[in-house]
Amino acid sequence: MQYIEVVNIKCGGCEESIIDALTEAGLSNINVDVANQKVYFEGDQEKAKEILNKMGYPEAGSKQAKSLIKKAKSYISCAIGKTKKK
Repeated sequence: MQYIEVVNIKCGGCEESIIDALTEAGLSNINVDVANQKVYFEGDQEKAKEILNKMGYPEAGSKQAKSLIKKAKSYISCAIGKTKKK
């Protein structure tokens, strides 16, 4: 299992959106550690980074991690995840 440390994960809604998106992309065994801002998974790491970045959860330490646009996108992903949460 591998992981990516990201930024902007705030809650269970974010977690739900991330799991849904990565599962849809064919990754498996996905686990989101909200407290430590880490996404664990099995599959293509570059694909996971690309998807997370597009959703507003860029890799920690990257240029995009400081982007206000990425932060705003993460709030949208969060809201979508909250509406889907069971």
